[in-house]
Amino acid sequence: MFVLLKVLLFLLRPLIWVLVLLLLAAFTRHEKRRRIFFRTALIALVFFTNPLIIRKLVMAYETKPVTLADGERYSAGIVLGGFVSYYMADDRGYFNSSSDRFIETALLYKTGHIGKIVIPAGNGYIVQHGFREADFIKQRFIELGVPAQDIYTDADSRNTLENATNTKKILDSVHLAPPYLLISSAMHLPRGERVFGKLAVPVRLYPCDFQSKGVGNNFFEDDLLPSSTALRLWDNLIKEWAGTVIYKITGKG
Repeated sequence: MFVLLKVLLFLLRPLIWVLVLLLLAAFTRHEKRRRIFFRTALIALVFFTNPLIIRKLVMAYETKPVTLADGERYSAGIVLGGFVSYYMADDRGYFNSSSDRFIETALLYKTGHIGKIVIPAGNGYIVQHGFREADFIKQRFIELGVPAQDIYTDADSRNTLENATNTKKILDSVHLAPPYLLISSAMHLPRGERVFGKLAVPVRLYPCDFQSKGVGNNFFEDDLLPSSTALRLWDNLIKEWAGTVIYKITGKG
């Protein structure tokens, strides 16, 4: 299922659809079909590179911002992985564009809103290697002054379902009182909430990494000019839609 979802997500990328249409236009011998394929590819490219369209969709889908009250405290914050990328050439991990999850978790701990940090994050790549995201993240938290005894890790999970399953095992073993703060990208939290809820892990959502806030919402021309960022956001949104559908079909979320 893990590999199947990875392959499915590759095929669901809008840019792949455009390339397939262009290839069909290039190799078909039927002139009318050639024009249809080419025009459809052009329309699709204009649609999927428009910042306004994807921003509105992402804004509607993302979990809304949350402000914690003074003195509001949770026994643990669960920060979902996916914000560290492994670079094989030098065998190192690097924070990626979703690293706001790390920043917000650190702030929540330092301001006393969470007492412990749970990090479910293993290796989400099809080709497995020795790098484990949770180990990298834990070390960075320790370097910020978070005591090692306040950090619990799961270095085996590869997706959101395994994140939730392994987190539940950790929480049950250390007897931390619910509810817990679930920290992740605003676009990912709707799916995360369903999966954790299915496993009866009581959480309150704490969204960050708001992708709708950085796409064409400052100047009028930003809504009109084609953007490669729009394509990336389509990839992310379709990933969430597909993951939600698959989890519902399989009864996992």
